[in-house]
Amino acid sequence: MAKKARKVTPMIQQFLDIKKENPDAILFFRVGDFYEMFFEDAEIAAKELEIVLTKRSVDKNDPDPVPLAGVPHHSCEAYVGRLLDKGYKVAICEQVEDPQKAKGLVKREVVQMITPGTVLDTNFLKEKENNYLVSMAQTDNKFGIAIVDVSTGDFQVTEIEKQNTDKVSDEISRLAPKEVIVDDNNRDCYSILKKFEEQGVLITTVSQPTYRKVIEIMKDHFKVESLEGFGLGDLNGAVTAGGVLLQYLLDTQKTSLEHIKIVRPYSTDSYLIMDSNTRNNLELCETIRQKRKRGSLLWVLDKTKTAMGGRKLRNWIQQPLIDITAINRRLNFVEAFVDDYILREETGQALERIYDLERVLSRVIYDRATPKDLVGLSRSLEVLPDLVETLQKNLTFDELLENLPNTNDLADYIKQAIVPDPPTSVKDGGIINDGFDKQLDELRDLSRGGIEWISNLETKERERTGIKSLKVRYNKVFGYYIEITKKNLELVPDDYIRKQTLVNAERFVTPDLKEYEDKVLKAEEKIQEREYQLFQKIRSAVITRIKDIQDCAKFVAEIDNYLSLAIVAVEQNYVRPTVDNSRTLDIKRGRHPVVEKVSSEEPFIPNNTYLDNGIEQIALITGPNMAGKSTYMRQVALIIIMAQMGSFVPADNATVGIVDKIFTRVGAADDLVGGQSTFMVEMNEVANILNNATPKSFVILDEVGRGTSTFDGISIARAVVEYLHQEDKISCKTLFATHFHELIDLANEFSRVINYSVSVKEDDDEMIFLREIERGGTDKSYGVQVARLAGIPNKVIRRAKEILYHLENREINEVPVTGYQVSLDEVENKKHELVDEFVDLNPDELTPKEALDKIYELHEKAQKLD
Repeated sequence: MAKKARKVTPMIQQFLDIKKENPDAILFFRVGDFYEMFFEDAEIAAKELEIVLTKRSVDKNDPDPVPLAGVPHHSCEAYVGRLLDKGYKVAICEQVEDPQKAKGLVKREVVQMITPGTVLDTNFLKEKENNYLVSMAQTDNKFGIAIVDVSTGDFQVTEIEKQNTDKVSDEISRLAPKEVIVDDNNRDCYSILKKFEEQGVLITTVSQPTYRKVIEIMKDHFKVESLEGFGLGDLNGAVTAGGVLLQYLLDTQKTSLEHIKIVRPYSTDSYLIMDSNTRNNLELCETIRQKRKRGSLLWVLDKTKTAMGGRKLRNWIQQPLIDITAINRRLNFVEAFVDDYILREETGQALERIYDLERVLSRVIYDRATPKDLVGLSRSLEVLPDLVETLQKNLTFDELLENLPNTNDLADYIKQAIVPDPPTSVKDGGIINDGFDKQLDELRDLSRGGIEWISNLETKERERTGIKSLKVRYNKVFGYYIEITKKNLELVPDDYIRKQTLVNAERFVTPDLKEYEDKVLKAEEKIQEREYQLFQKIRSAVITRIKDIQDCAKFVAEIDNYLSLAIVAVEQNYVRPTVDNSRTLDIKRGRHPVVEKVSSEEPFIPNNTYLDNGIEQIALITGPNMAGKSTYMRQVALIIIMAQMGSFVPADNATVGIVDKIFTRVGAADDLVGGQSTFMVEMNEVANILNNATPKSFVILDEVGRGTSTFDGISIARAVVEYLHQEDKISCKTLFATHFHELIDLANEFSRVINYSVSVKEDDDEMIFLREIERGGTDKSYGVQVARLAGIPNKVIRRAKEILYHLENREINEVPVTGYQVSLDEVENKKHELVDEFVDLNPDELTPKEALDKIYELHEKAQKLD
């Protein structure tokens, strides 16, 4: 920062001392009505915020003034948010003593460190998304992960085996954290986090405390003697990550964390597992290309009325259940709404009146709540009795209503205390209702009496002096005064005391006016102090009910989700699925939930799906590109996810045997940064599937092997199918789409492989896609026809058909050259065919003459290739 020792003013030295304690943050240093930044911080802020960079002399004899930039304190949130978006931390440094009472330099301290993972301002938070801060730690054989959303108080921990680094990466990817905390000496953790840092996630390094210390941190925070009551008895990695996270919050937020009331351990194996590749391919919460919600499954299912419900729905989609009882419990609630129009309408009307209870509560805890926040909290709590009364009309909801806390008293207390439309500031008064506090009422009476006396003074003085233009006015500099124009100065009484001379008038005060002014201003000052004290008292009353408010928020979010899923089910004609422990997936007339909603030019064609581990385990799907294979396979995966998250599904009927994992190998993309080709990326994804799938998994494989030569590709694809089919390996339900129509023979060789194809109608060499999946494979490719549809020039299409004819008839050397040379790849493929033809010979079945003739035939073909 300061490149050499230099003499600086006391204030600049104070800045340097505080900056030294917070070297990795931009220091917002409070000076009057501004937050000022100096040295390198000023240069960074000026560049990133596009504000003026100036200079300030730190000594009158210093020829080298220091860089300076500043922002108004009343609008600092916008500037802080922009810095957070760019990955910076911001330390808020305030004056912590009254400047009028300070002896010498005003004392300043960092009162809050704001980081991307600790944002509370709703202007910078997406209301229907969690803002996760993640901590990662490591024990001898486990990775510990701790997660908190500071804006809601949600705190969770988990552990994953040390050797399963891909699973750790997938879980962090699911959480999409804004910031991850890690021990600065842990290379294993940092190697996993490196790709997230490259994606813009802030990685914050800290010194990890000892295990004994993190235990103390956790126990001190939750005020318990043991962590076993939370189910953390033997989860050393999770406890370590949790303790590190709590200590980081205490260090940065400089306040209690009272809204973090409970830590919830979870296992990734308690949910349907999907790796990051699968979540992306299925576009669960955002589209692959544009990274937008529109076009995703979440976009279809989100009819939530509250921010809390929206956040919970996102989590449900990304973590479908595997427990049948829990799934059917959700389905029962959704069905209750589906079957009752009035129940849906009345519940929706109630939910629309409820604010974001979780984030309001967090702002209360951090002393950042405004009077409007508390009014919103009160009005939300007032809605709950109406919501309860509505739900009580259906016995299905009795279970949810049983333990819902009664918060009517708190709602009434806030309503009695705070005016219906309060100001935003907590220190300027005008917050508290008349009649709420006796002391405040007395101060207000005094103030109003003084103001009334002053307002009557103008009439009284006009009569006494005979000056009709006399005015009694007020400003912040001079207080109350009497203003008289210069032409009337000869009428000014002797008891007037001259205060100020203007061009056309003079201002005066009187002893009585000064006395009443003192009473009024002191009363106003005391009123503001008293109102602030009362606001803090109301805030404290809210804090004592944290658990009740959080329980209400969880209840509202859950109801909101059931209602949202029900609304979609009714609007889109979804049905309740049967979810059981069978090995069967049976979908009648299933539809893709997103595609059918955005399809406007033609109706969506539904399709059946039947898979069974013991009968029809692998569906081998052939057909041309653009015919709908990928859409069909994705819709099956989405129907499984919807069923296991507790949603109705787009089908006429559906039975879903519990799936533990979903894997997809779809699409092609190079990993240029990682130095991997399309084919290597594809093989990595296939390897992940073959190494981690179980008999209860569901696998989508789309065009395996197409990134290499034809015979290599066919060989790999066939080997993968055989491996998936073996009972001693995986034997899981699989949809396998391929252009290698040579693979359809597998259905004759393996009992649980079934051929399907996408129906296509050909008319004068033109293709019409019927979008129907039907039994039976196709022995024909349609690549040339698809090329025509893509706009390839007719000359190229005609030449391709000519070459294709000879290739299909094994006449590679007889292809006439008409401006195009046969590719080396095609020659290589022909060589593979010759080798296959030779290997397929059975010498024992040939006469000597037949064998000799065959040798000459193969030799002649080989010579032509050379």
